Amino acid sequence: MKVAIQNNDKKNTIEVVNKLVALLKEANIEIDPVKPDILITVGGDGTLLSGFHRYAHQLDTIRFIGVHTGHLGFYTDWREFELESLVDSIKKDDGEYVAYPLLDVSVTYEGDRQANNFLALNEATIQKVGGTMVSDVYIDKQHFERFRGDGICVSTPTGSTGYSKSIGGAVLHPGLKALQMTEIASINNRVYRTLSSPLIIAEDEVINLDLLESQDLLLTLDHITATETEVKNIRLRIAEDSIHFARYRHTHFWDRVSDAFIGEKF
Repeated sequence: MKVAIQNNDKKNTIEVVNKLVALLKEANIEIDPVKPDILITVGGDGTLLSGFHRYAHQLDTIRFIGVHTGHLGFYTDWREFELESLVDSIKKDDGEYVAYPLLDVSVTYEGDRQANNFLALNEATIQKVGGTMVSDVYIDKQHFERFRGDGICVSTPTGSTGYSKSIGGAVLHPGLKALQMTEIASINNRVYRTLSSPLIIAEDEVINLDLLESQDLLLTLDHITATETEVKNIRLRIAEDSIHFARYRHTHFWDRVSDAFIGEKF
């Protein structure tokens, strides 16, 4: 068993990492940042997202474990005071995991530029740089609407509690292999009309955004933002790959949602 560690640079996190490294060495568990079997992220959900993008090319061989050193996260099952139990679980590891779907994003450009492919764990947001985004929206090759507005967000079930929720999206259980498309400040009047409601997209359906003219877009994938120039089309669908969590114990999803957004129950 080979383990890698990804962490933020906060003082309390560094202290936890130092203790974790000592426990792993004591248990004769090899630390290998190049080709690990397990990635342990220490910090919060942002740290896990960073780890996911760092090792996205090894998803078929790697499993993830999250240790949170701050507020409870959706991807972090372990607390900093449970390191001994975590290392013991790794020693007894039997390969079990929980898989969550990912978002595959393909960007096509004007001219001869090669298309780019990206993966996201939470969501992708597409917005025009300095103006109104205008795009024909196709779902499974069927024209659905002509969108005008600030942009569009497409999220995975695990990402549905993030930005998508803040703009009116529903919270989806990660057991559903589906995507959610939510409009960002769409223009609706007597001339321009959109559904103006979140859509749940089945796992075998593909979303295509055909820009009416090539545009410079702000593309955000999880916590990573980039400006894409002369974009002609963006295709979004459930990825063939998935993320695997080494869940030696499992916190119920709705308990996570309740703890994060509602707090203490009566």
